[in-house]
Amino acid sequence: MSSPNWIGVRVAMSSAFAGAKIISSITKASPAVATSTSHGYANGDYLLMSATGMDQVNNRVFRGASVAADTVQLEDEDTTAYEAFTGGTAKKITFGTAFATLMDISATGGDFSMIDTTTIHDHGKTEEPGMPSAMGFSFESAWDLADTALQAAIAASTNRTPQAFLLTFQNGYKMAFYGHIGASGIPKGSTGQKVKTTINITASGAPTYYAT
Repeated sequence: MSSPNWIGVRVAMSSAFAGAKIISSITKASPAVATSTSHGYANGDYLLMSATGMDQVNNRVFRGASVAADTVQLEDEDTTAYEAFTGGTAKKITFGTAFATLMDISATGGDFSMIDTTTIHDHGKTEEPGMPSAMGFSFESAWDLADTALQAAIAASTNRTPQAFLLTFQNGYKMAFYGHIGASGIPKGSTGQKVKTTINITASGAPTYYAT
């Protein structure tokens, strides 16, 4: 399957989070399995995870798979090398806000700071990757006050309410993440051009990717 283009991309934002379900354990395995009594989830549900101990899954969005009465697989997630899970919750996400007027996009983040590992014994500088910078997207949207998605973005920004986001590419690739949105609704542009407004999204946790 070839790499997709920025054509026909669907961008959705959470419209609701279900009540939190207690997670009693997450296995260190590939894929990871979370245990939650009578969770009520189904295959394909997207879940916002909150976790202590296993910080690598905290504030991240996962898709549920191989769902059983008291367990749900975190699809494709390898937690083998993660810290031990001590507690957490899951919330089912409803992606009911679909953007339809986004026009331009730029992405930032994922660049690693470098850690100096040079010792007094070395004859040259050495370093290794440290932490990546936060992932973010900047969109230009048509300034349409009848656009319910734009109004939802402005409300989430005004209330400083974190949201979940799901990008679906034309070839089926998906990217899901949790983060903050900034949308003032201020109109911008130049003479003779369509009036636009800027929407910024910054991820709080690492994204998850799915090929289908």
